[in-house]
Amino acid sequence: MMSSFLPGLGADLGIALKTAGGNADEIRAFVAESEKAHGEEGKRAAEFLVAGMPTKDLKSLDSGFLIENLTLAFQAREEFPWATQVPEEFFLNDVLPYASLDETRESWRPDFYAQCKPLVKDCKTAAEAAQVINRDFFNLIKVHYNTGRKAPNQSPSESKALGMATCTGLSIILVDACRSVGVPARIAGTALWANKRGNHTWVEIHDEGEWFFTGADEYDKKGLNRAWFTKDASQALEDDWKQAIWASSWKRTGSHFPLVWNLKSRDVPAVNVTARYVTGEGVAIASHTRFLRLWDRKGGERMVAEVEVVDADGVVQQTVTTKGGKTDLNDMPEIKLLDAGLYRLQVNVGG
Repeated sequence: MMSSFLPGLGADLGIALKTAGGNADEIRAFVAESEKAHGEEGKRAAEFLVAGMPTKDLKSLDSGFLIENLTLAFQAREEFPWATQVPEEFFLNDVLPYASLDETRESWRPDFYAQCKPLVKDCKTAAEAAQVINRDFFNLIKVHYNTGRKAPNQSPSESKALGMATCTGLSIILVDACRSVGVPARIAGTALWANKRGNHTWVEIHDEGEWFFTGADEYDKKGLNRAWFTKDASQALEDDWKQAIWASSWKRTGSHFPLVWNLKSRDVPAVNVTARYVTGEGVAIASHTRFLRLWDRKGGERMVAEVEVVDADGVVQQTVTTKGGKTDLNDMPEIKLLDAGLYRLQVNVGG
């Protein structure tokens, strides 16, 4: 029986074929080959994927690329113990898609499957597999956080070529790596933290009926739902699209993921998931809270150093340590200026 999650795929396919124009034969070939290889289930999967494809993809992607992606997604679904239990709606929406946002389209599944399979061979659950991938995969492919990357929405190969990415590029890699072994995964993020400190992107994975979150290349041995941004996320504003938390979707939802590098784009469907992160009503950060970054020079590298907050009487009110290296740019220590008045920062570097 067709899942109620699935739209009227026949009508959607007709619309997609018209949109594809001169590429329509490639789309037809993809659907036909998917049905031949996987029966009615393969046909539904192909039609679902086509129904969610943005116009640019419909006009440009060939059947070979799409068939390879679908074949490997089905292979993972049959091979890994957690993947066999994934409901069809999550398989279609969060395992099958070949992209998360508007990144360059490319064939990442074969390599990611080959690299991730040995990593997760002893895992029993999707959550466990996602944790192992997050712990080991970025070291394996030698990609880590660095603001020197070329674009925020880099594809996996673009990030690998540079050996660097920021939160969105890292999240794209982690989502793809999880999907390659049948773990349902999607991008989550906000266009603007409630404290006006910029945007951020991370990853959600689905296991046993629940969504969990994690920072990409930010493994925490204590488990999922732990990250430096947990407090910031708890102050998100559900009714403000800029400060809400969104999760990407392949199925069209009537809402879109805010791409901060292209705010005019409506190509990436999304669901508002703010309620799962907020611990109470969103509140503004008090004016006496500040966040610190330290560079060795203007335009240089971030530094790790101890910083003391000293009041007008020379009393140290707080001591924090700045972040550097592969730490996310928005992962900053906060200082609380508890009293009105003058303060100075005392930075200790090399004694």
